Amino acid sequence: MKNNKRALLAIFGASLLFLASCQQGNKKEESTEPANPTAEQTEPVPTPKGIISLKESKSLYDNYTKNRVDMIEEFEAEREPEKEFDAARFTSFTYADMKNYMAYVEQEAKEAGVEVASLRLYFANYPNKPDFPDGQKVVHPRQNSIFIVPTTIIDGEELGFYIDAEGKAKPIKNVVGSSEDQGNDEGNTAKASMIPTLFQDDGTSLNLNHGNSGPPPYTDFQ
Repeated sequence: MKNNKRALLAIFGASLLFLASCQQGNKKEESTEPANPTAEQTEPVPTPKGIISLKESKSLYDNYTKNRVDMIEEFEAEREPEKEFDAARFTSFTYADMKNYMAYVEQEAKEAGVEVASLRLYFANYPNKPDFPDGQKVVHPRQNSIFIVPTTIIDGEELGFYIDAEGKAKPIKNVVGSSEDQGNDEGNTAKASMIPTLFQDDGTSLNLNHGNSGPPPYTDFQ
């Protein structure tokens, strides 16, 4: 009889231990699940240090109007009086295109084993002719624009780079030559004939242009 009681107690105690371990296991599993699996767990993005006020933005816009636009339009009127010309005030890229561009630059830089240091926005001016030296069509002759060049650190110096035929990051300045070598956009034939010899590398450019430009009155500050 005593043996039976001992056996029953042993079975009862084992059952309690099994139930307790199951409950602890369930609690552990529950604690690993977020309260709302669909909610994004992100930290607020701090305000970038380069953000400027609307007043400062307006001041910069008005200064460009006063100190640059009239000069540009007077110059273009003297160059081709028969053609109406409104100076461009902005260049825009879609948000999706910029995200795709950033992802592409990071991808190419990673494959080349370098890190992107910065993005340089170069001021630009489209030539007064139908095509660029590489045969691409000039969509906005005479208009100002920008183009974007990614940089990286090469031999201790921050330089705009492209990806060469072997997949390595190389300085742009080593392959494009100087402006003096290439002449001006009106066509100094003696110097312009040198252009093909400067671009010997069948590499990949990471420079971005061909945004949408807008002259007045299609601006945010007028």
